Amino acid sequence: MTLHRDVDPAVDPDDPARTGAVEPLETAAPAPPRSWDVATVGLPAPLAVVDLDAFDANAEDLVRRANGVPIRVASKSVRCRPLLRRALARPGFSGVMAYSVREASWLVDSGFEDVYVAYPSVDVLALSELALDGLAASQVTVTVDSLDHVRMLAALTRPHGLRVAVDVDSSLRVGPVHIGVRRSPVRSPEDAVAVARAASDAGLSVVGLMFYDAQIAGLPDTSPAVRFVKARSAASLVDRRRAVVRAVRDVADLEFVNGGGTGSVHLTALDPVVTEVAAGSGLYGPTLFDGYDAFSPRPAAAFALAVTRRPGPGFVTVSGGGYIASGPPGWERLPALFGGRDLRMVRREGAGEVQTPLQGKGARDLQIGDRAWFRHAKAGELCERFNALHLVSGTDLVETVPTYRGEGRNFG
Repeated sequence: MTLHRDVDPAVDPDDPARTGAVEPLETAAPAPPRSWDVATVGLPAPLAVVDLDAFDANAEDLVRRANGVPIRVASKSVRCRPLLRRALARPGFSGVMAYSVREASWLVDSGFEDVYVAYPSVDVLALSELALDGLAASQVTVTVDSLDHVRMLAALTRPHGLRVAVDVDSSLRVGPVHIGVRRSPVRSPEDAVAVARAASDAGLSVVGLMFYDAQIAGLPDTSPAVRFVKARSAASLVDRRRAVVRAVRDVADLEFVNGGGTGSVHLTALDPVVTEVAAGSGLYGPTLFDGYDAFSPRPAAAFALAVTRRPGPGFVTVSGGGYIASGPPGWERLPALFGGRDLRMVRREGAGEVQTPLQGKGARDLQIGDRAWFRHAKAGELCERFNALHLVSGTDLVETVPTYRGEGRNFG
């Protein structure tokens, strides 16, 4: 993420697209393991892999940084049921943070428990079905952050007992400057109590609070200014979070207080009022999580594209590649060549819908049918481009498992 202020977010003086800066030849990550090519030999590209050794090492590192506080795994950053189960089978992980009510109900039907939908939903049909399903309603918690949400849920058929959590804005405010993301309008203890009390009065069961500090969790430590903002934000949030939790506990029997993300697990877990932290991206280690001071996830997820053309000296073209990450536009949202070769994307074309040209001295060594490896900028969004993930360990192809997309599930 970037620092969001009350100005046009497109006006970013450091954005390469505005300054004309040239993107780097390759990522700072090491070259992809030769073992991936060996493990997936004979499989047609484009293909996506998850290195189980790196995935497990990243999971272990998250547990270490959480320092005994349970980690709720963020499904949007994984989007693969077998890998969600793999993470949850590890001590230190407990519960799922989902991003859709329909997804949550599907996961519960699949045997998952304690699923928290961390974004408000206005899918009245899905919410109505949830309220009428005793098992799902007992395992799924939905988010509210306004009286409007409460009224909508109260109007459902048999809403009594539906579990809800209040999302509390965790951005940093410095005078008129807003640093963070635009999420909940609930900020003060009074705001949170008003929503919680209204929900309880409507027959809803208020069981949780959420505090997502995007300006800490999702921002690499790229400069002293960023580090200062993150430190000030963390200190400010500790005091405000404590006050909100204390106030809401007076009107609701809270089961959980959720906070943080992959980039702030180690900080959020220090707060005694937090009962669980959230993380998911750190399992795959995408490029937007390069450059943090406190941790360095191993690149666990990557994809390979096949060379289909040699349009001229110093150039090759690979199939596909236009897997652009969400967020503010910029070169950092494009897939990154995974080291090991003197190659770069062609600025005039970038990552294309059906083909992506590459240029550089490394093109001399690539022949038709060879592969180029890439890392996605974000974690789970990669799974929206592939029906399957090939799970590898060393030179072994351990298993091929479906993504959400491969199971015919699209939750937006």
